[in-house]
Amino acid sequence: MAFVYELALSGAASEAASATAWFDAGLAQAWARIAGLSALDVYRPAEGTEDPYNKDDGPPLLIAVAEFANAAALAAAAPQLELSLAGLPLATRATFTPMERKFYPVAGETVPGPLRAPFSYVVRYRRPAEDEAAFVAHYVADHPRLEGQFPHIRSVMCYFPLPTPKSELCAAADYMLGNEVVFDSVQDFNVAMQSPVRHEMREHFHTFPKFSGAVTHFPMMRTRLVG
Repeated sequence: MAFVYELALSGAASEAASATAWFDAGLAQAWARIAGLSALDVYRPAEGTEDPYNKDDGPPLLIAVAEFANAAALAAAAPQLELSLAGLPLATRATFTPMERKFYPVAGETVPGPLRAPFSYVVRYRRPAEDEAAFVAHYVADHPRLEGQFPHIRSVMCYFPLPTPKSELCAAADYMLGNEVVFDSVQDFNVAMQSPVRHEMREHFHTFPKFSGAVTHFPMMRTRLVG
């Protein structure tokens, strides 16, 4: 378990270069120096994936995830993290969301291992739901366990949005739940997507309590900058 701030940058594909340059030129270094930071990851869109059920257009230009060991460290770092956002390119939209991140065991594990593999399938469920607490409880009761049975799976994570700390510069994303499955490569992910587990997961999806918010699935390559 850890506590994270997710910065998600979105915009036209033509803005990708300026958003990446802004992050690489200053924000990454500023965040890396913040006291209490335990890890810093940057995610960029990946190509060549084959999910038989989902293919969402318009991935984020970039996602940065700053990790802290506990809620107190996250809260203490929030003002410094936020100040670094002041130079955001004008054409780029941003959300800045505090969340608790929980790891789940994968096949062959009794305790979840560390986040090492570089390919992530980043899934986010957005509000509303008829009963948000019931939706989240139903999801985490079985979905991470099923995901842990994928061939070649390396990590399974869920993200639980926190009400605080809030940013004055960037709104939080309207998530009710996040999920992430991690593999060594796009090729391993594609094998998993053709397995019986993927179809079992789709059947489980149809048992979810009713929700009307958007759900997005974005393939991303992750680079660890700190930690």
